[in-house]
Amino acid sequence: MNTIAHKFREVVLAVLPVTIMVLLLNFTLTPLGLPLLIRFMIGALLIILGLTVFLFGVDIGITPIGNIMGNTIAKSNKVILVIISGLILGFVVSIAEPDLHILANQVSLVTSGAVSKLSIVIVVSIGIAVMLATGLLRILYNYPLFKLLTGIYLVILILSMLTPRDFLAISFDASGATTGALTVPFILAIGIGVSNMKKDSKASEKDSFGLVAIASTGAILSTMMVSILSKSSKLGGSIELAGPDSSSLVSQFALKMPHISLEVFIALAPLFLIYVASHFVGHKFEKRAFIKVFKGMIYTYIGLVLFLTGVNGSFLDVGALVGYKLASLNQPYYLVLVGAVLGIVTILAEPAVYVLTKQIEDVTSGYVRRQYVMVALSLGVGLSVGLSMIRVLVYEIQLWHYLLPGYVIAVLLMFVVPKLFIGIAYDSGGVASGPMTATFILAFAQGAAENIAHADVLVDGFGMIAMVALTPLITIQILGLMYKLKSGKGGIQ
Repeated sequence: MNTIAHKFREVVLAVLPVTIMVLLLNFTLTPLGLPLLIRFMIGALLIILGLTVFLFGVDIGITPIGNIMGNTIAKSNKVILVIISGLILGFVVSIAEPDLHILANQVSLVTSGAVSKLSIVIVVSIGIAVMLATGLLRILYNYPLFKLLTGIYLVILILSMLTPRDFLAISFDASGATTGALTVPFILAIGIGVSNMKKDSKASEKDSFGLVAIASTGAILSTMMVSILSKSSKLGGSIELAGPDSSSLVSQFALKMPHISLEVFIALAPLFLIYVASHFVGHKFEKRAFIKVFKGMIYTYIGLVLFLTGVNGSFLDVGALVGYKLASLNQPYYLVLVGAVLGIVTILAEPAVYVLTKQIEDVTSGYVRRQYVMVALSLGVGLSVGLSMIRVLVYEIQLWHYLLPGYVIAVLLMFVVPKLFIGIAYDSGGVASGPMTATFILAFAQGAAENIAHADVLVDGFGMIAMVALTPLITIQILGLMYKLKSGKGGIQ
């Protein structure tokens, strides 16, 4: 019960800042109307309950499955087993990631079904699977992380020049959306298990980081490649805004829940079946452990259904409407300022950020204090959301104007920072793009793009998650460089 209470506190801290922001805006700049405001509060309650139950289920169900899979791979030095395991596990865990479903659903809605939700989920999951297997092979053969990431991002740079403009933002957003509350702990557990194959403790420590970073690049690569090969034609983009008196208070939730329940069941079932097969085939049957994991899967299922129902029933509608109304005020600084504040408060309240900052503090033996990391991350993410709003407002600014120099800086830093910080920095990109970024802030950007004459919802409304995910790559590596410079030759390598 203490664990559930702790999860509940974390989730409330994550959702509360956005809720307070909406309430303040409702009574000042962007009145929503009482019915929609009440629906938003119901959605917030469902999200809080859902995320609490979901995260508890991940801890007792999903993470142990990852540990078992990692240990199974670790006991065998067979390359073919590593490849097959990476492909299967990467695909099934990505299919079940809630943030990916939210992004894919938004792409489908904005394109009026021209790009289906299922196609996005499948394409991205295939990319994650291939790159997860690649990351596991890297650990097995002790290939330097910075060299592999440099090569991958060079390929991404080349593909970005060929990718249709409509799909560029979606490709990078997919990378941030796939590193969510389900995928990250599962992939980390696999990475730790496989890295334990090494007798060198330092090598094992370094290799336990970076697997999430490598896997997430698969989302970018696969989406870009499919858009290039399919020679996608120009797509139109628009969103349907909720009116202040739209629908009854509960009908939106009641209508969406059955479909969401079925989707979540289909998404989680393969992961549980793989666990059942491995438990009976490769391990001695332990009834207590099996029952605990089964309960964890039930909690994960219930929590995911409640979370996605709350998101689709109100949060996305309200986020889009707030962005639309702010853009209609003809005061650009309102949009930029509110966006920046949303970025700051969401990253400060993101539970996974506390895990990351504690990890950095432990690795550096307290030399890099977690409060400094929090300040650096919050200012960086606030800036990235503010810059995204400027991109929506200014026609001449395109997403690659931000991402290209950003990734160039991030890649160049890899050659001078301590190697341990490289894995931490690239893994932390997904930490920043948490549930509130993938839901409310993304919808906020799309609403603003819908109301600005020269903006395209598909081109300018997406890219927010990509911007937020980029920030930690730079800020964490800069902190690593500062640590290296101050600690001298005896510092972390």
